[in-house]
Order: sequence, then C-alpha cells, then structure tokens
Amino acid sequence: MPLLHLQREIERLNHMILRLGGQVEENLRIGIECVTNRNSQLGLQLMREDDKVDALEVRAEEECLKALALNQPVATDLRYMIALLKINGELERIGDLAALMGRRAFEMARYDLTPFPSQIHVMSVLAREMLRNSLDALIARDLNACRRLIKQDEQVDALNGEVFDWFVATAKEHPDWLEPLLNTMLAAKDLERIADHACSIAEDVIYLVSGEIVRHNGDTLDDD
Repeated sequence: MPLLHLQREIERLNHMILRLGGQVEENLRIGIECVTNRNSQLGLQLMREDDKVDALEVRAEEECLKALALNQPVATDLRYMIALLKINGELERIGDLAALMGRRAFEMARYDLTPFPSQIHVMSVLAREMLRNSLDALIARDLNACRRLIKQDEQVDALNGEVFDWFVATAKEHPDWLEPLLNTMLAAKDLERIADHACSIAEDVIYLVSGEIVRHNGDTLDDD
C-alpha cells in the first residue's frame, strides 16, 4: 500500500512539472514575440504570466519536498524525485529569462529602425524546440533524444557568437544606437542561456532514467 501511494505521488508531481513546463513554453513564445516585434505591451502581459510560473514552481517544490519527507523513497523513486526537483528549478529559470526578454522589448521598442540580426530568429526556433524536446524526453524517458538535444546546443552557441560579432560591428558604425543594439545582443544571450537550461533538463532526464551524471562530462554524450 505505501508503494502504491508513492507511485501516485510521483505521478502527481510529474503532472505538476509538465503543467509548469507548458506555462514556461507559452511564456517563451511570448518573450520571443516581444523581442522580434519590439512589442512592449506584450511585455507587460508577460510579466503577469511570469507570476504564474513562480507560483507553480514554488508549489511543485513544496510538494516534492513533502513527498520526500513523508515517503522516504529509495533507489529509482528517489532518483526520479531528485530529478524532478532539479527540472522544476530549470524551468523556473527559463521562465525568468523569457520575462527578461519581455522587459528588453521596452527599450528596443523606442528604436524601431535599428537593425535586427537574422541569427536571433534561428536561435528562437532552436530554443523553443530544445525546450519542447526536453519535456518530451521527460515524458518518454528517451535517452537518445536527450543526447541529441545536448549536441544541438553547440549550434545555439555558435549563433550567439555571431550576434556578438554583429553587435560590435554595428555599434562601431552606429554608436547612437548603442542601447537598443545592446538589448538585442542581450536577448540573444537570453536565448543561449535558455538553450543551456534545456540541456540541463535533458541531463536531468538522463540521470533520472539511467543514474548517469553527464553534466561537465562530454565523453558520456556520444550515442551508443
């Protein structure tokens, strides 16, 4: 009977994490739209939506800690709950970065004529895809999907480097545009960090499924 109760608790926690993930995905979509369209009004909406993320994250953490204390799980169940706690935190950080992108849109909206690097559009697509795939991998417990996702992060890093080079060159040519150009570059950095957090979720799923800790260990990322 206690084991059945623990499994129900784990399923409930899993549902809470996926609900948080869905809200974070939506906030990321809005944050990207804020930046790419320089939409400051949508940024105001995003700040309100970020409160939902914070509330869901706190509730999930509280419930997970309570379940750990009351059920004292071992082996696979303990590993699963630890992984869910870590994933919960990663999702909250992605939500914060999405909200930050909304705030950047306020400054960018004041300079409608400043250029916008095409790399950010590609980074936006990749970041959203990586977040979605990390949550799908959690549902399916798919190790191969996790490893593919981690390798994909290299592409986002390279694009972020290109945006930085664009910023330096454009700021030299148009020093009067420094503020919006800086916010544009920082929005790209936000996307790069979001991709990093998606990778961390994938690494947590690998730990959840196999017990293998792959963070900071590139040798373990190769497919079998």
